[in-house]
Amino acid sequence: MLRKTDRVKKFSIVLMSILAIMLVLSACGSNNNGNTATENTGTANTGTDNTAAAEPKVVKDAMGHDVTIPANPQKILASYLEDPVVALGDKPVAQWSVANGIQDYLAPQLNGVPTIAYDLPVESVLGFAPDLIIIGSESQVQKGLYEQYAKIAPTYVLGDKVNNDWREALKTIGGLLGKSDAADKAIADYDQKAADTKAKLEGSVGKKSAAVLWLVAKNFYLVDDTKSSGAVLYKDLGLTPPNLVSNMPAEAKAAWNPVTMEKLAELNADYIFLVNSDKTDAAETLKNPVWQNIPAVKNKHVIELPASSAWLYSGKIAGEMMMDDAVKNLVK
Repeated sequence: MLRKTDRVKKFSIVLMSILAIMLVLSACGSNNNGNTATENTGTANTGTDNTAAAEPKVVKDAMGHDVTIPANPQKILASYLEDPVVALGDKPVAQWSVANGIQDYLAPQLNGVPTIAYDLPVESVLGFAPDLIIIGSESQVQKGLYEQYAKIAPTYVLGDKVNNDWREALKTIGGLLGKSDAADKAIADYDQKAADTKAKLEGSVGKKSAAVLWLVAKNFYLVDDTKSSGAVLYKDLGLTPPNLVSNMPAEAKAAWNPVTMEKLAELNADYIFLVNSDKTDAAETLKNPVWQNIPAVKNKHVIELPASSAWLYSGKIAGEMMMDDAVKNLVK
């Protein structure tokens, strides 16, 4: 049996691995070097058949590959794209993982689905025998990886431009799977829920400001206003970004931005949503006098969320879960 110190050490390694991968993925989006082949390669417009892919079709992906999409693929591998796949009513053949960590918020929908490492080892991909592989970023298929995946199954790369906009990713994957109507409906349902949620929040807290912080391995990270929970709170729900987000240089933005305790002392936010990945080990960090003197903390306006929540992710399902959390905690 692992000693407590060993368990803590292992848990910290897992969390730091997750953070490293998330920062890499967000950097891929913010540092797109123009690898998209043409303006129209990232979207799979497949005609009017929106209920099922009646026959194989050839589409061009973001890297210019002509990809033959099978009719009604049954074994889809779409690592870190499980949210749109599940939202369209499908279940992937394997789910993304890093250091034994998964996207916990999708656990109910992905119950029983085996894991695959985030970097998609070719041997593991081969073992799952997918009939369609969907890749998010161009950077994931460099150094000959695309050619190796394509030998296993048709491989479609969304590209960073599409991958970093969950709506576009959902529509593109819907087109690939012959489910464009389902994708459009899913987005319409989301937008309606966002409008309803925004109205509830305006009636309760108006346009007050809120910050989203992630505490992991005793370090804080601040979400920006364009990704993940930041996009949901500020763009979809109309809450006001706090000063540390509004004043963040555009060139320095990532999905999750490191912020020192000293910088947090300047945070002017009415509410703080705190994703606590340190669990009980966070007690020491949260007893720091600097933290304790932040106005939202002093006013007991900190809403603590578990690391298993959807607030670290993006997608239709993730966004709707964030909305539910916001209503639960802000609407009285």
